[in-house]
Amino acid sequence: MLTREPEELLRGASLRVTRPRLAVLRALAAAPHADADTVLKMVRADIGSVSTQAVYDVLGALTEAGIVRRIEPQGSPARFETRVGDNHHHVVCRTCGAIGDVDCAVGHTPCLTASDDRGFTIDEAEVVYWGTCPACSSS
Repeated sequence: MLTREPEELLRGASLRVTRPRLAVLRALAAAPHADADTVLKMVRADIGSVSTQAVYDVLGALTEAGIVRRIEPQGSPARFETRVGDNHHHVVCRTCGAIGDVDCAVGHTPCLTASDDRGFTIDEAEVVYWGTCPACSSS
């Protein structure tokens, strides 16, 4: 889910607009929560030859710029998504590893109010719901 045009996102983050960066953003818009190998395959299908390192570098630059979010569910390779800057969480299937977005259950951000913040200024919390997806439940 890209909120703005990819070129605008890149320029707004002071990143050059390149074919690999645009292809990575297109791949993540089409396949939210994709891992780097999946992104690599989609980018190669889109623009042809590109090195594995180039895709990893693009994912790193986009994550550092705040255009892409990296999530790391336990037992899974890092996944990437373009939904950033909001308070959403994830649900993960224990059987097949499918991942879905879950909006915060309450209008405000109760998960950002820790019972003991230990002096930290908290600006983000990771909540992961685990269970079994409908496809795996029915089989």
